[in-house]
Amino acid sequence: MPSKMRLQRIADRIRQELSEMIVMNEVSDPRLSGISITDVTVDRELAYANIFVSAIEGSKRAPEVLAGLESASGFLRRALAERVELRQFPRLRFHWDPTPERADRIERLLAQLHAEQPAPPEEEDDEDDTE
Repeated sequence: MPSKMRLQRIADRIRQELSEMIVMNEVSDPRLSGISITDVTVDRELAYANIFVSAIEGSKRAPEVLAGLESASGFLRRALAERVELRQFPRLRFHWDPTPERADRIERLLAQLHAEQPAPPEEEDDEDDTE
């Protein structure tokens, strides 16, 4: 059973290689344009690699992107197995990652609250009026 450190190194390497494949357009599916790999986790048995993806346009593209990744999963797994040396390469499972959209929404809400908040009153110097 691999250590947690080794599992993390494998996951990081898969994320790096898969991101490069997508950026370099090694997958010719137009559904996969403008996506990014946000995270990869590998289970302890190295049977599955959970790949989390996001797109610039947001979750409205999720079904299209996930369908494109599923159809290309055999090619991606084979190409990754050539680049990442493992005895048996894990099966790829793709998941939509809503984290970037949530972060953007929170940032917009905070900016809106900041804009609505009145400016703090300027502090005046209190002079001692002792007689």
